[in-house]
Amino acid sequence: MAHHALVGTSGARAPRLGRPVGASVSAVGGVLLLLPDGEPVSGRGPSPVAHAAALPLARRLARAGRSEGLVAHVVRYRGRGWNGADARLAADARWAASEVVRRYGDVPVCLAGRGMGGRAALRAAGHTAVNSVLALAPWLPEDDVAAAPEPVKQLAGRRVMIVHGTNDTRTDPELSYRLAERAKKANRDTCRFEVHSDGHALREHHEEVVALVTDFVLGALFAHPFSRPVADAFAAPPPLGLRMPLASGFGNALRR
Repeated sequence: MAHHALVGTSGARAPRLGRPVGASVSAVGGVLLLLPDGEPVSGRGPSPVAHAAALPLARRLARAGRSEGLVAHVVRYRGRGWNGADARLAADARWAASEVVRRYGDVPVCLAGRGMGGRAALRAAGHTAVNSVLALAPWLPEDDVAAAPEPVKQLAGRRVMIVHGTNDTRTDPELSYRLAERAKKANRDTCRFEVHSDGHALREHHEEVVALVTDFVLGALFAHPFSRPVADAFAAPPPLGLRMPLASGFGNALRR
């Protein structure tokens, strides 16, 4: 059954949902699944550092969506490696979405990931419970004419936002633009924001990034009106809506 935990080849590890953040609400109205970063190839167990790094955003978003019944979980993978065709982190993300359905019923799910977790979020978007995807500085493979391109058809019918720092030296922002360009053809509800002068961790404009993703998550999960910049990014044709600059002070503009 899809709801049961996936067992690794050794039988020693299975994916699981981390402790719920925001679960004290009386009724769950939507679920945010945070997908930590990972490694291209690894047989090691899940990274506690990557898990811990995802918790602050889970807490911020759970607080922002508390009145709507938002619950956040940081997914604990079987291991930290994507591992080629196994796409293990994406498989664990799909398991997590099924586990949300088992626990909470028919509620909308947003997959949100950073780095390798961003790729997992995009790849697992085809799960029927998922209505939105947030990819922060996603790690994507180099274009290879001999290999199949990263799929985008699974994004159809979902709200998709990609956020990438222009000075990211760990994951290439141009690759996320190319994927967004292909995704936009399959799904018009795709946008991408560029955080100028920021790196992979998006620390330089941290508060603006948090405000942006909060606006997106609450709008996608609970039909809140999107802010003008986000609405414009979705509506604009490429390349405008896929190279939308994140303005300084974005969070202040939302306090109206």
